[in-house]
Amino acid sequence: MSAIDVDEQQFAPLIDLRWWQEHPAERAEIYRRLRDAGPVFVRTNRPDAPRARGFWAVGAHRDVVDISRRADEFCSGHGTQIFDQTAEMREYRGSIIDMDDPEHMRLRKIVSRGFTPRILAEMRGLVEETTAEILDEMPRTGKCDFVSAFATLLPLRIIDNMLGVPREHEQFIVHATNVVLGASDPEYVPDQTAAGIGAAVSEASERLIELLRSIAEDRIARPRNDVISKLVTSDEENLTPQELAKFFILLIGAGNETTRNALTHGLQILSAHPDQRERLLADYDELAPTAVEEILRYASPVIHMRRTVTRDGVTLTDADGQVTHTFAAGDKVVVWYPAANRDPAVFADPEAFDIARKPNNHIAFGGPGPHYCLGAHLARLELKVAFEMLYDRYPDISAAGEPVMLRSNFVNGIKHLEATYTP
Repeated sequence: MSAIDVDEQQFAPLIDLRWWQEHPAERAEIYRRLRDAGPVFVRTNRPDAPRARGFWAVGAHRDVVDISRRADEFCSGHGTQIFDQTAEMREYRGSIIDMDDPEHMRLRKIVSRGFTPRILAEMRGLVEETTAEILDEMPRTGKCDFVSAFATLLPLRIIDNMLGVPREHEQFIVHATNVVLGASDPEYVPDQTAAGIGAAVSEASERLIELLRSIAEDRIARPRNDVISKLVTSDEENLTPQELAKFFILLIGAGNETTRNALTHGLQILSAHPDQRERLLADYDELAPTAVEEILRYASPVIHMRRTVTRDGVTLTDADGQVTHTFAAGDKVVVWYPAANRDPAVFADPEAFDIARKPNNHIAFGGPGPHYCLGAHLARLELKVAFEMLYDRYPDISAAGEPVMLRSNFVNGIKHLEATYTP
């Protein structure tokens, strides 16, 4: 089926935020249709408008990987959100993910100093200590909102401890993260007009920037043994306080939000598949690595990312090298990671949850290429340690009831998930 033969209306839910929140069970079907149809043009204005505006939606694993590798032809510098944002909003919500080389390479080289193999190797103790601390704080009633009581706090505290952000700012950062990443949800931003969303994101971001700017300036004057000091006081090129602040917004967004939702989805998925949970707990050391990868594939915490075509004549091809689609300069191309992560061309029985799945070539951290997630190894460590210690402390912990989904087609977020356990 060619793109022009496709009924556009069947893909309209891709930009219907209420649909994403209220109909999660229907997502698998739209992903299937997207893979089968190939690149599909999705309008973002009325069908009767004189000039069609929209984007090409891509869901096949092969195509998503191909696009991710070709950053020179599918660029990020024009924005990574479906709808164009103001320069101010991109400043707040983008950082290095909204950049192309050489600026992207310059900043990534600097921030990678905080994610060296040596630093990550030393992180296990911090992850274990932080997990134990949060488990100690969970309610003695045997009931909690797993998102606020555990999943939100773990990755945020680890990032704050790595960077040296004082604990006193934790609740403000939780609030600000919810606003910046969940701006499309009225629970976090009640005024859902464009002006209301812009004002809320601007206020939260400015306060985050001011917090990190003050910490950065303190570390420049009085360096410590933390990641912020490594990023602003090296003998090599450093981040400016403003660049550090923007990177922090990305880090608490990508690092906190992704791991927070993988943890929450993980509890929900394992509760819904008790046979897989028992299998995991019976041989945790052996199965934990593949179980973590399967949770990431099955949940796909980041739903999409946009790229922009840089020249006329950029193509996609099939396995035989035959051209399947040709783009024009300026075309928006949106890759849908959950669709790719359930592609039967790559994953046997992709709708099944299998903690021993091998191989598991998921792209939950983005496809290969310059924008692959810097914090992927840390996220994997956090998930492996967290589930081990969580089930060790509360062996019968289980999701109770349906999750409350985030109103978003960008983050596969769960806002609330009741959990029960024997304290």
